[in-house]
Amino acid sequence: MKIKILVPIWGYEHLGLPVFLETIRLSGYDGVDMAIPADLNERRFLFDYLHKHGMCIVAHEYQAEGHRFSDFKRSFEKNLYHCAESDPVLINSHTGRDYFTLEQNLELIDVAQNVSERTGYIVSHETHRGRVGFSPFVIRDYFDSRPTFLITADFSHWTCVSESFLEGFSETLSEAIVRTRHVHARIGYEQGPQVPDPRAPEWNYAVVHHLAWWDRIVNEGIAQKRELLTFTTEFGPPPYLPVLPFTKQPVADQFEINCYMKDILSMRYVLRPT
Repeated sequence: MKIKILVPIWGYEHLGLPVFLETIRLSGYDGVDMAIPADLNERRFLFDYLHKHGMCIVAHEYQAEGHRFSDFKRSFEKNLYHCAESDPVLINSHTGRDYFTLEQNLELIDVAQNVSERTGYIVSHETHRGRVGFSPFVIRDYFDSRPTFLITADFSHWTCVSESFLEGFSETLSEAIVRTRHVHARIGYEQGPQVPDPRAPEWNYAVVHHLAWWDRIVNEGIAQKRELLTFTTEFGPPPYLPVLPFTKQPVADQFEINCYMKDILSMRYVLRPT
């Protein structure tokens, strides 16, 4: 099974697309995890650059809007088809809302499944706060209702929502690992979705928990003979990244942290002995 390591454009938008893409390529990333630009020229530049350098993209759907469910559903479907135009390795989806009913969110999962079948691209639903998969307790209903429901595992949100390292959700966690097709490799803890700096020794206990979960995801993919698993180093900018009071100075460098996570993932999974 091939493993590719990506980085989001989140936090680096100020660089502009050409500088951002060149920076991550020279830093050793395999591709990007991002929304497809609305501007036609930017889209063409993005697709041409990725093709030229043999890089890949996970297309990110988070823009669906509408307070009424019917409006959100139309926007959601439109954005998923827009993502498919990028020839992604998969589409990562911020599906639904935590305040939609189970039946409404299941409708959206069915829309995504239909788009997947029509386009040939996997849609994986991110375990993100405020969305369908925001809680390890709530997601159980979706697992039980939709056997084809696949996820992007961002367990940093679950640690925050449940204020735990999922000790009480072993069955749900095992099912989530089987259904994972993409991983957002951010380290969360009991009171937040992002530790200030995973290099600091005081956060090692959180890093160890996440690495153990990712080990299981990788081993499951190998056992199932899957062709590809993608990771995104998704440490974000302020306010995800804490800042010092008054000065608003970030406590660490976002890009350094993401490159640190990339190197951990590469050494652990890409370069490991066979």
